[in-house]
Amino acid sequence: MAVDDDRYLSQNDTVMWMMETDPLLRSTILGLVVLDKAPDWDALTERVEQVTHQVPALRQKIVSPPLHPRTLRWVVDPEFDLHYHLRRLSLPPPGGFSDLLDLARTSASSGFDKARPLWEFTLVEGLEDGAAALIMKAHHVMTDGIGSLQLAAYLFDFETPDADAALAPLPAAEEDTLPPSELLREVVERNVGGAVDFARRNMASALPAMLRAVRHPQDTLDETMETVRSLGRMVEPVDERLSTVMTERKMFNQFSTVEVAFGELRRASKAAGGTVNDGFLAGLTGGLRRYHEHHGAEVEDLRVAMPISVRTEDHAAGGNHVTVLRFKVPVGIPDPAERIRALHEAAAEVRAERSIGYIETVSGILSWLPTGFIGSMLKKIDFLASNVPGVSVPMYLVGSEVRRFYPFGPTAGSAVNVTLMTYRDLACMGVNTDVAAIPDPEVFIGCIEEGFDEVLSL
Repeated sequence: MAVDDDRYLSQNDTVMWMMETDPLLRSTILGLVVLDKAPDWDALTERVEQVTHQVPALRQKIVSPPLHPRTLRWVVDPEFDLHYHLRRLSLPPPGGFSDLLDLARTSASSGFDKARPLWEFTLVEGLEDGAAALIMKAHHVMTDGIGSLQLAAYLFDFETPDADAALAPLPAAEEDTLPPSELLREVVERNVGGAVDFARRNMASALPAMLRAVRHPQDTLDETMETVRSLGRMVEPVDERLSTVMTERKMFNQFSTVEVAFGELRRASKAAGGTVNDGFLAGLTGGLRRYHEHHGAEVEDLRVAMPISVRTEDHAAGGNHVTVLRFKVPVGIPDPAERIRALHEAAAEVRAERSIGYIETVSGILSWLPTGFIGSMLKKIDFLASNVPGVSVPMYLVGSEVRRFYPFGPTAGSAVNVTLMTYRDLACMGVNTDVAAIPDPEVFIGCIEEGFDEVLSL
């Protein structure tokens, strides 16, 4: 009997989990939802309770079966306490947006209790003009950007709900808490079943592959060598930062936001022959060029780490189904249209890497390397960038209208993480800067805004 692999962390997630022995490499993602008013607390509690039954991952924690410290499994938390995960507080007057960002930053910088499910929601009241906010914090192994939107589809309404309408009845909660002996038995069964499946799949393809190698030896050799070179590029050690300005790293971060009109960004990107993602990167790299110039430094290229989604229709809501690729991007090109085209080529080249199909195998090997070795490479990345598809229609949280939805990703050893998510007609960007690398975040944000002005001028 095969064991459902969705109950186990992927090799990629296992590496991410292990990296957290270094607090600089924590993988916390956070969504900051700004509301027009505070929702009714009892109604919100009931809604979140219902969502935890609809999305079982919200009631699960991670355990390590006996004798298998690098095999990590999701199990239902038998002591799940909703009131630990759902919190409520009020900002002191005047409740400005900068105070809200500082609270969100503090929440993101603190780790999780790994004996519990890896998420926390905090309702924040007391904002100016009677507004409120919901800070949604989760570990990256629990969900990625697209998974967060899938979870949001359960939490939020897309039309103003009827205040008198009753919530749907709760489905039965799944129970799969296993004693250590059963966990060990299941892991052994999973490993044996996996080996049998691997052998069966490869036996079926071995003969055709052998025949092709005999008939077309040069083509086979060329393809094999290109795959090896692609794998080499994926795991190549990074031993230096390309930025001469953003060089320091410490455990102190600053949260900021940037907004641009999404329709204008899309039209400007298309006008230059690129995608929205190319225009997003062009705005960032334009801002990074200006920031280096502000500090009297020239820069041609920087190294970016960017998540690439491998999610399919077969994946359940939530879950982390991304792989992070690192590559050099052109920064010193002053013309925004030319920069968009160059970035489009760079992104197309990395997406075509043969090694992407071997992510899990490579991650399995990396999981056995010293965490300090992998962490040292991550700290040489100059910046992280992520573009998450968003929602084009208004959302409501049990009667309160969502005004803004800002995503914040972890710096994970880099100088800055900029994550974009569209909401209605805005591209909302959460900017998470390491203040040791960028000690003047106000200057940095000004440069980023000027970089996007360059792009929108197209």
